[in-house]
Amino acid sequence: MAAPLRVGGLTPLSATDYPGELAAVVYCQGCPWRCSYCHNPHLLPQRAARDIAWSEVLAFLRRRRGLLDAVVFSGGEPTAQPGLARAMHDAKALGYRIGLHSAGAYPRRFAEVLPLVDWVGFDAKAPFDAAYERITGVRLSGAAALESACALLDSGVDCEFRTTWHAGFLSPAELERLSGTLAELGVRRYVLQEFRASAGVALRPERDAAAADLAALARRFPQFCVRRA
Repeated sequence: MAAPLRVGGLTPLSATDYPGELAAVVYCQGCPWRCSYCHNPHLLPQRAARDIAWSEVLAFLRRRRGLLDAVVFSGGEPTAQPGLARAMHDAKALGYRIGLHSAGAYPRRFAEVLPLVDWVGFDAKAPFDAAYERITGVRLSGAAALESACALLDSGVDCEFRTTWHAGFLSPAELERLSGTLAELGVRRYVLQEFRASAGVALRPERDAAAADLAALARRFPQFCVRRA
């Protein structure tokens, strides 16, 4: 049996992490990638100073039945943990819809949990080539992300693809290449997320999203929006 899910944080109520649903957000501890703009760097190590026991999260979810609609597994990178599927089963057994925020770093585990998931927010970071490795600091990360993205689109699970963008780490030309690839793959809902400044990141927020060709992005996808920081 897989080890219990390691949880680094819990948001008891969110109206923004699963479209149209009131959700609790479970922040899974650990991520193999080291994106320079990461907004949750405390979730990168495999172990936190103090994990929240999965049994405590389950007890909370039992108390919130009828008040919450969904449980979103975020991170970190949820698919880094072998205990993810078991945790999803537990939450689903309580009647919750299941959301997943993932960058697809572990394609096999990502594909394994897709049948348990009702909605996915997929983080597409860059064109799926050397640009991905520049962002994540990990070799072949682009190939892993692309494999997971294709599995998601083939599955038919409701989803959105989103890219955190700042011209300081992803050029407008690279953003255009990425969006073109996503459109060719069949992505229907795409979100451009404004970069949010955080400790240790020496970039100012990209307040003028017009540096990206928003009109061209909107033409490529049936649904497109900019998510402001």
